[in-house]
Amino acid sequence: MTLFRRVLVANRGEIALRVIRACRELGIETVSVHSTADAEALHVRFADRAICIGPGPSGQSYLNVPAIIAAAEVAGVDAIHPGYGFLSENAHFAEVARKSGFTFIGPTPEAMRLLGDKVTARALMKKAGVPLLPGTEALADSDEARAAARGIGYPVIIKASGGGGGRGMRIVRSEEEMEQAFAAARAEAEAGFKNPSVYLERYLERPRHLEFQVLADHHGTVAFLGERECSIQRRHQKLVEESPSVVISAEVRHQMGELVRRAVSDAGYTNAGTLEFLRDEDGSLYFMEVNTRLQVEHPVTEMVMGVDIVTEQIRIAAGEKLELPANDMQPRGWAIECRINAEDPESFAPSPGLITEYHPPGGSGIRVDSGIYGGFRVPQYYDSLLAKVIAHGPDRKTAIARMQRALGELIVGGIKVNVAFHQRLLATEEFQSGRIDTGFLGRIAQSSGSQGE
Repeated sequence: MTLFRRVLVANRGEIALRVIRACRELGIETVSVHSTADAEALHVRFADRAICIGPGPSGQSYLNVPAIIAAAEVAGVDAIHPGYGFLSENAHFAEVARKSGFTFIGPTPEAMRLLGDKVTARALMKKAGVPLLPGTEALADSDEARAAARGIGYPVIIKASGGGGGRGMRIVRSEEEMEQAFAAARAEAEAGFKNPSVYLERYLERPRHLEFQVLADHHGTVAFLGERECSIQRRHQKLVEESPSVVISAEVRHQMGELVRRAVSDAGYTNAGTLEFLRDEDGSLYFMEVNTRLQVEHPVTEMVMGVDIVTEQIRIAAGEKLELPANDMQPRGWAIECRINAEDPESFAPSPGLITEYHPPGGSGIRVDSGIYGGFRVPQYYDSLLAKVIAHGPDRKTAIARMQRALGELIVGGIKVNVAFHQRLLATEEFQSGRIDTGFLGRIAQSSGSQGE
């Protein structure tokens, strides 16, 4: 099977560099696209060719489907890798790419539509025997939502059917709150995803957020790459991830592997995908959603499983068979990732601007995925993620110690970054012992008087 000759990377920052590196190791030429604000970015410098696709705002550049397809045509590429974010879960973009003669390095548009919509994904998972929280299909109005909530029991959470990242979500604790919360969630879903559809689920007060990674080829093989713990979140945005999770035993991992492999196979899904679950305090796991793309936190899985997920994505898209074992793959050691954002560590306010100095950490067990350098100006238009520091060790205690060392070595001058936040977090007794859940950061903020959630 012949791999692609040339791939266009439809993204920016550290993930664009990540894809470029994987392509280079496979002997594949790369074409990067960029906005005028990213003209001096590293993904522009390191690709074999770079094409400007529009002004700084993402709607005029990285979300501009005609401009990206035109760039792919001009550059004569064979395939397009969307990275994560932007158009990575946009079925229309995947379909346009396919109709234009390019291979989309990801799932098919049909699978994206089937699993990208949370309501249809819930129905499919229910059929496959995956446990679900009590919930509804798409709701027409707040009256219908109130009636459904009475049956489910408060508190409930309103969720956008077609999106994620915390947008279009509202927690509702009483019937009196429903009308306003329902209207706000629909408006946010419409603004964020051009889809106002929302549904209800029972709300768990102190769950853990766990996700399970799969790779599926076009020959019927589904490889299960274990779990990631993603409970450290602020306003539904992940900040620290690790693999494996302290609450998942080898037996439960095996059971979940069987379950998610069957669900992915039944859906006819191919390429990389992640099934996200909530774990209640009693240990029960409930399906939440499917991410039909590469995840930001994929490096922790790569570190403990010894698998290059991006390389496998490319090979799968080219029609190659997975050479990974179809049975259980057990984690080797422990990996933790801290997202380094351009933001104030106290208020979490964005901090774009000129980076005057940059020194990434190193040493045993440390990996840094970054798209910055000294002299780079962080644009105001995009997500605040600058870099990911990943620490790997033979056990969780060693991984934490290595991360603490690495954060102490990291230097980013000229702008504010959230390194001090991560240092405080890792030092807490709760994190050290693994007693965390999705409300953990909120409790820390309340006890410390921080302005953060």
